[in-house]
Amino acid sequence: MSKKPKWVVEKEQARRMAAAETVWLFGIHAVRDALANPNREKLRLIVTLNAAAKLEAEIAASGMEPEIADARKFSAPIDPASVHQGAALEVKGLRWGSLDELCVGVVGKRPVVVLLDRVTDPHNVGAVMRSSEVFGALAVIAPMRASVPETGALAKTASGALERQPYIRVKNLSDAMRHLQKMGYILFGLDGEAEMPLGQGLGEFALDRPIGLVLGAEGPGMREKTKETCDHLVKIDASGGFGSLNVSNAAAVALYGVSQI
Repeated sequence: MSKKPKWVVEKEQARRMAAAETVWLFGIHAVRDALANPNREKLRLIVTLNAAAKLEAEIAASGMEPEIADARKFSAPIDPASVHQGAALEVKGLRWGSLDELCVGVVGKRPVVVLLDRVTDPHNVGAVMRSSEVFGALAVIAPMRASVPETGALAKTASGALERQPYIRVKNLSDAMRHLQKMGYILFGLDGEAEMPLGQGLGEFALDRPIGLVLGAEGPGMREKTKETCDHLVKIDASGGFGSLNVSNAAAVALYGVSQI
């Protein structure tokens, strides 16, 4: 019997490891939204009596049997510094599907996606997810490396958006960008040193095409390869000498700008 190639073995091992991984979500809002999500595989629920009372309807609807914990000795395996509010839920990661499945959009509505390059702060990513949900983005896309995995901290910051807003981590961000371009997307990279204002870029080049907004983290910003793959680099006009926004604020402003065209 011939042996499997090494790359096949490694791929199978990675698939098994991913299937075995679980995430502990914490906080009343994050746990409530996960309990209510029929697509979320739920494994173990630990709550205090007070949290159980607040989540009574969601727990009953989920069919889960909660473990009641002492509020003074909360037994869930999470960081003791986490603001858990007496509720923690062990789950499997969500599977949203492929770019082809998620980024086609619906008739009568312009498809919009957000791509994050080297944004590693869960608070920023959670805030971007909330804005993306509010403005109807089809997905938030980030590279597997140098990005935020699905964690309890991200879920709490996203305030429920993690259960509803597709968050896709891809092997290679530039490859994903090129794939979107083949699907008809025009990609605008937000860069504080760009010459073209965002509004001008949207007005001159967006037309009726699907739009991808590409953002990097404060400080390092987008990688050069990411910039080169964008169709246009644009900036958010600032008043006075202060010309930099937090990435989550920049995403919200850009998403609002797209919603107005």
